[in-house]
Amino acid sequence: MDFINMFIDSMPFSIDLSYMERVVILLCVGLCTFKITSLLIKRSNLVRHLKAFPGPPAHWFFGHALEMKRDGTEFDKSVAWGVRFPFAFPVWFGPFLSILNLHHPDYIKTLLSSTEPKDDIAYRFIKPWIGDGLLVSSGQKWFNHRRLLTPGFHYKILKPYVKTMADCSRLMLDKWEGYSQTNEFFEVFGPVSLMSLDNIMRCAFSNNSNCQNEGETNTYIKAVYELSDLVNMRIRVFPYHSDLIFYLSPHGFRFRRACRVTHRHTEEVIRKRKEALMEEAKPEQTQAKRNLDFLDILLCARDEDDNALSDEVIRAEVDTFMFEGHDTTASSISFLMYSLASHPQHQEICREEILQVLGDKETLDWDDLSKIPYTTMCIKESLRLYPAVPGISRKLTKTMTFIDGRSMPEGSYIGAALYSHHRNSMIWENPKVFDPLRFLPENVSKRHPHAFLPFSAGPRNCIGQNFAMNEMKVVIAQTLRRYQLMADPARPPKVAARLVLCALNGIYIKIKPLQPGATTSLSMKMP
Repeated sequence: MDFINMFIDSMPFSIDLSYMERVVILLCVGLCTFKITSLLIKRSNLVRHLKAFPGPPAHWFFGHALEMKRDGTEFDKSVAWGVRFPFAFPVWFGPFLSILNLHHPDYIKTLLSSTEPKDDIAYRFIKPWIGDGLLVSSGQKWFNHRRLLTPGFHYKILKPYVKTMADCSRLMLDKWEGYSQTNEFFEVFGPVSLMSLDNIMRCAFSNNSNCQNEGETNTYIKAVYELSDLVNMRIRVFPYHSDLIFYLSPHGFRFRRACRVTHRHTEEVIRKRKEALMEEAKPEQTQAKRNLDFLDILLCARDEDDNALSDEVIRAEVDTFMFEGHDTTASSISFLMYSLASHPQHQEICREEILQVLGDKETLDWDDLSKIPYTTMCIKESLRLYPAVPGISRKLTKTMTFIDGRSMPEGSYIGAALYSHHRNSMIWENPKVFDPLRFLPENVSKRHPHAFLPFSAGPRNCIGQNFAMNEMKVVIAQTLRRYQLMADPARPPKVAARLVLCALNGIYIKIKPLQPGATTSLSMKMP
């Protein structure tokens, strides 16, 4: 107690405190001292382990945060650092957090071949919305859910979706008729995002949301967009990394309100489907009446003890699929349209190929999806330059040793910098050039299997990648059949990372209606 009194009396101002108040003050000082000491030890250990990985110089307090200006140049900075520091380099976010950025296939293979869980930084901000679904779960729970959900992406399930995808894209393109008459540039990510969301809800949940007509006036659609914006903002605003500060803020209140809206909507969809399934008796009968969808798979799934999934688990997986399935695809389709608009010679070859496959049909059939190889190569090249998920991060549960013997200990954060990786000049010749011929089979065979990773790789790869590729093919085929795409040279996209890759200034194109028989044959042909 004498020590407490001495500590209080040493303060440069007079305080009249009771015994308990003095004890509380000392405890607070002790806790603060312990926390600061722990953080300093953590930083010391980080610096020691990262000595093996040279990187760009960092400010002692801000790290590299001041260099990430969020003005559309942050990825250029990352690519430039990758040239200076091959294989991997650390990026500091403040004085105590560092992520080792990998941008070489040999290093990334080591990370993605493991089952290490997602990091507990940005991903935990999404959890109150999507729950402990496939995206953020780990260990045995993740393994069991992955096994249960895989049948939902079998080709027999995906096959009937092609018509739905065509219907959704046709509705969007019908709305673009007005733009085709004005000769004006317009932003495409917004309408493409609504189309992608409409498609997900129709395909996966047999739910006709009418969101392309209602837009953000629909309460559920409005809540989904608000949650995406709030999660993005929370990642960028460092004080909001504290749960207490965020939940006490006005933004935290809006986040909880939007979560309640989405959860109520999902629960209602699940409840109605359960009632329908009870009337239909067996899954075989369900398939006879209508196509099985993702929600049917969830409701009919059984765990290893032959128990049905709980409503909470089903809701988490439904919300996860909604979150993962619409923004990523919207980003990919929007940048694909921009890529083809910027390279009319490749756009024309794709159009010729698509029209030849379509013949008198208006839309692609399931069997047609494999008959457009040049268009598929253009899609892959666009995904190389503009990966919808520009980075993946993990938190190590055990020491990870890389191919050259360097290692990082348990608790470290390791990231696969896919945007930089896809523009690594050690792997890709002229990496900034849009060249679909990179994906000719003979060229692919010469590259490392982990050189191209738009859907990640390994055991935690994207479970919906075939769904996404099918949707991209159907949408671009519908679009090129009707319109010529032209990019706005005055507004190139300022690329940035939010929840997905986006453009800070929007993605602008201009469209022109095609006249029957107007397609010209170019000298550049499909090899």
